[in-house]
Amino acid sequence: MKAVGYHQSLPISAPDSLLDLELPDPRPGSRDLLVEVRAVSVNPVDAKMRLRSVPGPGETKVLGWDASGVVEEVGPDVTLFRPGDEVWYAGSIARPGTNSELHLVDERIVGRKPDTLDFAQAAAMPLTSITAWELLFDRLAVPTGDTPNSDTLLIVGAAGGVGSILTQLACRLTGLTVIGSASRAETSEWVRTLGAHVVIDHGRPLSDELQGAGHANVTQVASLTRTDLHFPEIVKALAPQGKLALIDDPGPLDISQLKQKSISLHWEFMFTRSLFETRDMISQGRLLSEVSRLVDAGIIRTTVGEHFGTINAHNLKRAHALIESGRSKGKIVLEGF
Repeated sequence: MKAVGYHQSLPISAPDSLLDLELPDPRPGSRDLLVEVRAVSVNPVDAKMRLRSVPGPGETKVLGWDASGVVEEVGPDVTLFRPGDEVWYAGSIARPGTNSELHLVDERIVGRKPDTLDFAQAAAMPLTSITAWELLFDRLAVPTGDTPNSDTLLIVGAAGGVGSILTQLACRLTGLTVIGSASRAETSEWVRTLGAHVVIDHGRPLSDELQGAGHANVTQVASLTRTDLHFPEIVKALAPQGKLALIDDPGPLDISQLKQKSISLHWEFMFTRSLFETRDMISQGRLLSEVSRLVDAGIIRTTVGEHFGTINAHNLKRAHALIESGRSKGKIVLEGF
């Protein structure tokens, strides 16, 4: 099968940072689906793992987690899907990635692809949807229901992949007032189109921006990028007994700053369930099927920012470079081999 991978961890500008490869076709295990990959998207974790995950001598590393495709074959104990089903998923960080023509994934973390999206549109959503859903409803424990309440959620980095889904979920499925942050006119407008009630500039002090928007404090913060840079301002902006959830990999944080306000800290890592095969691992598959329903009902929309063409090393290098620049909007998708 065709695949894109690497033999050594290199800067994306290096000629061999990503390579077009031919690899053996994989065979499904007990609860595996063998999926013919039709489209993928690129996440910050792809670029991080390219630099952190060093293949052993003679080994090849294939990246990629988001995928949409068609089930080609199932393992002997699979009960949820059958060949021919159209699916979407975000894979496992402990297994080879989705940048390959054929890919193995445990059926418990797979959902049914929305009927109203093509494969590229669908591939933009699984990893960010799981992350946003778990952060909002599992970590921050925000109740569902669209009756307005007195709570306010600040999303730092609302124009990125996770922020683009989180903004929609929070605006459409909860009663929160949603404040999204962005740093450019283009990304600020993107966040507004996703439904944010207020948009502020995280290139300026967050507390000043919030004050200017008429919100002296917020009850919850979802910090999706540069948490270490924004941390003092986040603490200042949070109301007493507020909640902070983050997904990035910040430098050292002085969490003693949270004590005086009794602020709780929550970390969201969407690979936890698949990595440890938790008892509730199947909740991710159910979650994705629910998001699929919301998409088909017109409640949530795809977050494709750019389509970079065919799945190959050249186009994936372009995608990694844009991700690393910090200037991407929405999700980058690639389609077909």
